[in-house]
Amino acid sequence: MKADFFTYQAQTTPHPLAMEVDFAEGSFVYTTDGKKHLDFVAGVSACGLGHRNPKVVNAVKEQIDKYWHVMVYGEYIQQPAVEFTKLLAHHLPKNLQKTYLVNSGTEAIDGAMKLARRATGRSQIIAAKNAYHGNSYGALSLMDNQERTEVFKPLVGDITHLEFNQTSCLQQITNKTAAVVLETIQGGAGFIEPTNNYLQKVKQRCEEVDALLILDEIQPGFGRTGKLFGFEHYNIVPDILVIGKGMASGLPVGAFIASTEMMDLLSDKPKLGHITTFGGNPVIAAAALATLKELTTSNIIDLIPKKEQLFRRLLQHELIKEIRGKGLMLALIFEDAEIANQLVLMAKEKELILFWLLFEKRAVRISPPLTITEEEIKLGCSIILECLIEIKTAKQSSIVN
Repeated sequence: MKADFFTYQAQTTPHPLAMEVDFAEGSFVYTTDGKKHLDFVAGVSACGLGHRNPKVVNAVKEQIDKYWHVMVYGEYIQQPAVEFTKLLAHHLPKNLQKTYLVNSGTEAIDGAMKLARRATGRSQIIAAKNAYHGNSYGALSLMDNQERTEVFKPLVGDITHLEFNQTSCLQQITNKTAAVVLETIQGGAGFIEPTNNYLQKVKQRCEEVDALLILDEIQPGFGRTGKLFGFEHYNIVPDILVIGKGMASGLPVGAFIASTEMMDLLSDKPKLGHITTFGGNPVIAAAALATLKELTTSNIIDLIPKKEQLFRRLLQHELIKEIRGKGLMLALIFEDAEIANQLVLMAKEKELILFWLLFEKRAVRISPPLTITEEEIKLGCSIILECLIEIKTAKQSSIVN
């Protein structure tokens, strides 16, 4: 199967981890060689309820027995999508009441950009340096990383960048600005949290010039930070909210959310101002509904701060310079990229799944299922420490030799 994988399936990097998956359940991924891998990545924050959560599986099976795709988005009334968007509105502030369901986070970002320009009549969009919002042309255009964007130019125009957490840059937001797009917590840059009321100050500046604030919660959303949505930590409410990843427990989905008045602008002048064939798919929506119900009726989110503290308490080693992030969106920061690479690859051999971050090469991601147990956390952390001891020993040996 590995040969066919490299022959027929397009690759994203020259050297993928290439684990041959047999099945997955709970906090573990089982490979075809009979190994059981503890998952500290959760599909890059997508499988919040773990793999094959029984309640989500049952919801999907029940929906498949009724119907799956019957019509493009927005024409037919389909119960799973209606119930999900209604429940979502119940758990969001009053200005975030209407949801447009799409297929991925990057598509949701594109939709939010279109909506902001349509609502304001302006074209300028401001994003943060070192931001990551996806790889479609709209989302890619929000990225300032020349290495990643240069070969795909020209990109979407009239987009500029400011420094995240730098209030001195806020005067870049003017009456020509349609929207400012920010990750609530910067992901690819190294799980960087907003500091000194930064998001509040951005929102205030947006209000001063009638610009919109778009918050990308694709990764921090759905409980990952210890709140249902990350923005709840920072006393801020965006004008447009973008969600995805953990929304449907690992099935492909995304959405952007705004006020009824704003969202209705996409339905006329022109009609089909945004359209998707598979957005709101009833099987996916059933999974999203089951996920949201489980997150909001159980104590899963309440336990996340305690689990975060357990990680921080156990992961003490001189090679770890810093642990960034919030909740179960954590990044171990090392002195250099070599240590991070060694840890990910060594942990894989010891049956622990870790992964990198996009821009911060010194970082190793820890974003396990939200349902991970304390015993599983202790097991995974012991493997990490075992790897770091071996890495340190090897470094010292190379210095001596």
